[in-house]
Amino acid sequence: MIDVRVLRDDPDVIRAAQKRRGESDAIVDSLIGAEERRRSSIGTYEALRAEQKQLGKLIPRAEGEQKQQLLAQTKELSDRVKAAEATQAAAAAELDDLLRALPNLASPEAPAGGEDDFVTLEEVGTPRDFAAEGFQPRDHLELGQMLGAFDVERGAKVSGARFYYLTGVGAQLEMALTNMAMTRASEWGFTPMIPPALVKPRAMEGTGFLGQAADDVYYLPKDDLYLVGTSEVPLAAYHSDEILDAEQMPLRYAAFSPCFRREAGSYGKDTRGIFRVHWFDKVEMFIYTTLEASYAQHEQLLAWEKQWLDALELPYRVIDVAAGDLGASAIRKFDCEAWIPAQGKYREVSSASNCTQFQARRLDIRVRGEHGTVPAATLNGTLVAMPRTIIAILENHQLANGSVRVPAALRPYLQDRDVIEPLS
Repeated sequence: MIDVRVLRDDPDVIRAAQKRRGESDAIVDSLIGAEERRRSSIGTYEALRAEQKQLGKLIPRAEGEQKQQLLAQTKELSDRVKAAEATQAAAAAELDDLLRALPNLASPEAPAGGEDDFVTLEEVGTPRDFAAEGFQPRDHLELGQMLGAFDVERGAKVSGARFYYLTGVGAQLEMALTNMAMTRASEWGFTPMIPPALVKPRAMEGTGFLGQAADDVYYLPKDDLYLVGTSEVPLAAYHSDEILDAEQMPLRYAAFSPCFRREAGSYGKDTRGIFRVHWFDKVEMFIYTTLEASYAQHEQLLAWEKQWLDALELPYRVIDVAAGDLGASAIRKFDCEAWIPAQGKYREVSSASNCTQFQARRLDIRVRGEHGTVPAATLNGTLVAMPRTIIAILENHQLANGSVRVPAALRPYLQDRDVIEPLS
């Protein structure tokens, strides 16, 4: 949710942000109209309340017929006050609904356009030349089967398409990555957390996931709870309805959690193996800070994610995501995309988003500082999404015989193994 003062003072800023996202700016005129109705209804209500109070002062001093007339006026005025109060509430609700339908204002620094209009900021590392090494790289599914790392056939048998089992070394790899990620995050000043994977509607709506992303969300109607698609949701709601101390900023949390996504609209895409699935585990970083500090914190999140990929010895690129491909809550987002040899292209494995005050306004999270109490700012960054990171490790570090070299930084978390051998 944006600051309503932007609507009053400079609605063209909202129009420009909508255009950068490739969305209609017609909502701006609707918002302006709703705000005018809200302010007008407040004026009408307050004027009637003032009249009601003044009339109430006259009644005790009146007598006889005059008092009866005043009492009649009081009843009629009371009805008008109630009607004005209802009108005011309806106008406020209309404005609130429109504000909640409006995405955060995409940063002018974010590239305009849609999914394909990102800007590559840098490429780190060089993809291996497997032809020069004398062999054709296997894809992650073939490698996983050779290593006994996962089982997609039984995953589909038990749970349906896009589900899987991590088995043997695959399960060990996830646990190793989790431990390494949590260790790194702790060293960077994050408090480790394991949050609930089921949340109330307010948490999901407050983080912006019941708008454009609603079709991707799993809902349990009997319990009125949602399965989270990212631990960003319970982490954002952790301090809901609280006032935080500016001197304690930033607050940093790193959470391990399962994530559930319908993958609506992705029918037929990336169906091979475990690349695009309905459930996966993830370690997510989350930061509460002030608006002014959020921009530097965003760059810092990206720096940590790059350190992580460097430690895994993966070639990757960093892209500045186009405004039209941003989630509803972010003003700007950086994606780190690892090179996937079997696909011959870079694919997203982590991201860093600055949501400024959008989520905090919805969840009523404020910061008290020397200049008063204001909404907090929130940021989130995926450190490791397990299936895709496992895919990147297997494919980039594979050897000709199907074994996989373990990155040096990961070995202490994987029983000091330097190579994962195929099953005999």
